[in-house]
Amino acid sequence: MGGREKRREATALEKVRRRFDAWRRTRKPHSRIPGPLWAAAVKLVGRYGLHRTARSLRVDYYSLKRRVEESTSGPGRATFVEVTAATSGAGECLVELEGADGAKMRIHLKGGDAPDLIALSRSFWDAPS
Repeated sequence: MGGREKRREATALEKVRRRFDAWRRTRKPHSRIPGPLWAAAVKLVGRYGLHRTARSLRVDYYSLKRRVEESTSGPGRATFVEVTAATSGAGECLVELEGADGAKMRIHLKGGDAPDLIALSRSFWDAPS
């Protein structure tokens, strides 16, 4: 990793750390960390890791870990879905998705090129209710 990339990464972590520091200077005693700050911290975990992010932002490791887990597998979301592709283009397949809110999606594949099932399912799961 080049020096410029390291500076950019350090800058992202530093910006969020400054936001946390500003909040700490102005907060009322025993007030909870606001949601937008937690969201910014969760985003950083993917780039810097849980331990480094928690240490740099001076937040509880386990609280940050719980929020990361909640963001990746919210209520009613599947944490693992196996999608296998048929080796022959002449096969037929039916894929059904159902959300916790009752929304349903049915994909019927019959020969030919298969669509990007991962992208289709992701757009279904991430669609606002």
